[in-house]
Amino acid sequence: MKLRSSIIRSIFAPATIKRRLRRVINRSLAAWLSIAGLILIASIQPSANALEFPTVTHVLLPDSAALTAQPDTTVALFTQLRTTAVVNADEIALASLESSQIEMARTGPGAQSVAKEIMATDYNWNSSQFGCLKTLWTNESHWNYKAHNYSSGAHGIAQAFPAEKMEVIATDWRTNPVTQIRWGLRYIDLRYDTPCKALTNFNRNNSY
Repeated sequence: MKLRSSIIRSIFAPATIKRRLRRVINRSLAAWLSIAGLILIASIQPSANALEFPTVTHVLLPDSAALTAQPDTTVALFTQLRTTAVVNADEIALASLESSQIEMARTGPGAQSVAKEIMATDYNWNSSQFGCLKTLWTNESHWNYKAHNYSSGAHGIAQAFPAEKMEVIATDWRTNPVTQIRWGLRYIDLRYDTPCKALTNFNRNNSY
């Protein structure tokens, strides 16, 4: 009986209970850490293999050789990225002006106003020169951008011959009266120097 009592006391001694409890806790903790590790590996495995969540993003940038030298390299890069469009307020205003000029020039008086404005700003010709231009192109086409000479093939306000010459300004010469006006003024400037000299030649030869 004494031996049994001694064994029971040793089994349930506080020190013995603490050691056993510590072993149980350690083993339980190790087991839970192993389970948590397996769960973590399983959850991140698809991403690691790039199966569901690719970890690499590709950004397409222009080659360094294609970048032009500009004072501000940030601006140079920004303006040359394929997916970036830079809109300039001055360009928008210019496009709006050209659009309004085209619509205005579809009528005779409107075409004359546009021609007068362009010749003053681009060629520095005065109102007397505009008077000669008005007479010249009234004789040629009555300022009608659709005017076409079926005998010679001359076309437009300035009666360009052949009409394809106007492509030096733009390819829309068939429908854009401003293209016709700009070509006609350029032609006069290169060949006759001024509209009045062109009119003099027209009065002499019935052509210019």
